[in-house]
Amino acid sequence: MAIKKSNLKIDRGLLFIVLALLAYGLVVLYSASTVDSFADFGNTNHYIIHQALYGGGLGLIGLFVCSKIDYHYWQKYLPPLIFISLLLLLLVKIPGLGVSASGADRWIHFGPISFQPAELSKLVVIFYLASWVDKKRGEFHDFYYGLLPSLCIIGLFAGLILWQPDFGTMLVLLLVAFFILFVGGIPWKYFFYSGFFGTLSLYLFIKIEPYRVKRLATFFNPSLDPKGISYQINQALLAIGSGGWFGFGYGLSRQKHKYLPEVMNDSIFAVFGEELGFIRVMVAILLFASFAVRGFQIAKNAPDNFGRLVAVGITSWITLQALINIAAIINLLPLTGIPLPFFSYGSTALIANLSAVGILLNISRYSHRGSLKNL
Repeated sequence: MAIKKSNLKIDRGLLFIVLALLAYGLVVLYSASTVDSFADFGNTNHYIIHQALYGGGLGLIGLFVCSKIDYHYWQKYLPPLIFISLLLLLLVKIPGLGVSASGADRWIHFGPISFQPAELSKLVVIFYLASWVDKKRGEFHDFYYGLLPSLCIIGLFAGLILWQPDFGTMLVLLLVAFFILFVGGIPWKYFFYSGFFGTLSLYLFIKIEPYRVKRLATFFNPSLDPKGISYQINQALLAIGSGGWFGFGYGLSRQKHKYLPEVMNDSIFAVFGEELGFIRVMVAILLFASFAVRGFQIAKNAPDNFGRLVAVGITSWITLQALINIAAIINLLPLTGIPLPFFSYGSTALIANLSAVGILLNISRYSHRGSLKNL
């Protein structure tokens, strides 16, 4: 469907927020990665250069390109995108293609290129659900015709991601999917039933894996196994607590010296708090909050239902992932291994996040802005 382009340009306020988060993230990652970089490559710059060039550089190109392409374009190619995405999720289990690390098969390796298919899956599922809800929104009263097919596709993606296993990514995918369905107007009874069976399934997924049961137990009692499964959360809380209002100072983290696991990934927020303190941490949190407000304003002012739901999906994806990561590191939620958007190391995730923001910016080109000003 062709929609007349607005006279306004992209939402520059959102672009500024994202660029600020990217710059903030690279600064924090540089400090967090120096110890591991020196241990692995003999210099302190390897990981930050890789993230800046491949994640940041390619991601900004993806942002620019996606901001120029009419967001309806992606709707035309959903069948092949879904097929390719599912195929890539299967290929992580193929010896010689899939790369295993820390007991998980989450990466595909083609020559010098390595990437995580699950990151692509998030965006594909958002497009699929937005398109399905847009086409079937008047037929949700019929569960088997209006809702069940979309739940089957969500379940297929979620099952393949859990098979890797990647419980955290699966959780984010399901939350974003149900958020889109809720905003899309599915009947309350189906939303309740889906939420009930989804919660029951999550409980079963936790019960069948002993390490997930232990993580849940240490969430309620962090002192349960201080040298084992609760070691990471205890070290994270120690790092954040010792940072105080203004932190130890940039580059002066003690926990990144092999005390805190995953300092470049899901624990990077703890190093952030330790070095830069509560005040600067709050600046980053306010930036994420501003991103959420801006993104949902774009959704509200989108010219059609498809654009509205895509904007809701992208905004909730990045916002929920940031919220879950931060809440887990300060022990408000159990640890799930979810990276912090724009901060954690991982080129695929950063490219996917920035490209998704580009799509959100493209929707803003067509928006009837109302109270949203083009800064």
